[in-house]
Amino acid sequence: MSDLISAAILKFNQINAEDPTRIEVDGQHRPRELVQAERLEEWVLRVDPNSSAALRLASRSQHLKRFAFPRGDYPEGRVGYLKWRKDLSKKHAELAEQVLADVGADAVLISEVRSILLKEGLKTNPDSQTMEDALCLSFLQHEFSDFAAKHPDDKVIDIVQKTWRKMSARGHEFALGLALSGRAKDLAQKALSGS
Repeated sequence: MSDLISAAILKFNQINAEDPTRIEVDGQHRPRELVQAERLEEWVLRVDPNSSAALRLASRSQHLKRFAFPRGDYPEGRVGYLKWRKDLSKKHAELAEQVLADVGADAVLISEVRSILLKEGLKTNPDSQTMEDALCLSFLQHEFSDFAAKHPDDKVIDIVQKTWRKMSARGHEFALGLALSGRAKDLAQKALSGS
């Protein structure tokens, strides 16, 4: 199984390395989606050190080739955004299925990865919930401060509250341990205090 996981992750990495958007990490400019996948797997392993093979593979393919499906191809507004997100999750699942089939994964593993990527069984499937926790934690750790700087207080507070509701008690514990600062910290505290 470890050889299969390694082969699949290598393929996922090759696909995400094609992302033309680069972000700076430790002084190096790297493909954004590749970095996002690495960060997500790190959080999955922190939240559940005994993560299943399906969960690890899902974490590395959650946003597989997202750069090929721009938000601008959909109408503005919430309806367009939700349609884009729904279509994206299906595309990511289809791409992951193809990669997994190519490296010899069996139908059961492919189905489990697909279920996690489509967020099936949130609150009832431990792997899907761990993925949701890891997604939220990665956002809070790596993107929330920038998000907070670009949006008005009420929108930031709303996003924190929505994020919090998606997470499990275990996810909440990790989130409370994050070192936020400045405006991001103040708004997160307001969101969680209900003010």
